[in-house]
Amino acid sequence: MSKLNYSSSDKLILFLATGFCAGHAPKAPGTVGTIVAIAPLLLLQQLTLVPYIIVVALACIAGIYLCHKADELLHTHDNKSIVWDEFCGLWITFIAVPAGWITLLAGFVLFRFFDIIKPWPISAADRKVTGGLGVMLDDIIAGMFALVILHSLLYYNLLPTT
Repeated sequence: MSKLNYSSSDKLILFLATGFCAGHAPKAPGTVGTIVAIAPLLLLQQLTLVPYIIVVALACIAGIYLCHKADELLHTHDNKSIVWDEFCGLWITFIAVPAGWITLLAGFVLFRFFDIIKPWPISAADRKVTGGLGVMLDDIIAGMFALVILHSLLYYNLLPTT
């Protein structure tokens, strides 16, 4: 299907799946997508914990469909331009984390580290799970790893919050 034949809903799916087109960056689209995910993160951080978790969970569930459908439209699997998974992974990283530039930088670095290095079980999820869930799952797990490390750093006062 050529781009000229995409329906309006297909265009919306691709717009969201590519992180508002951030995934079209010529270099490091995952990192660029994660940077773009910071703007909605700053809005999400205005929510209290339960609504934040609900929004992130819904974004992850929607992401399974978005990533699957985008891959179908692009005739690929886990196309590098699809970065909705990075959005969700970053947002998971910041569950119940106090807002601030230091925590933002630390969480960003931790999430990108786990998403790029892919230690087990992230690597297993990346290799063995297919479809939209496969695209999303490794980033969800990377976000959880980053979340645990970030909370540990904060708990042991190894990371200032201001």
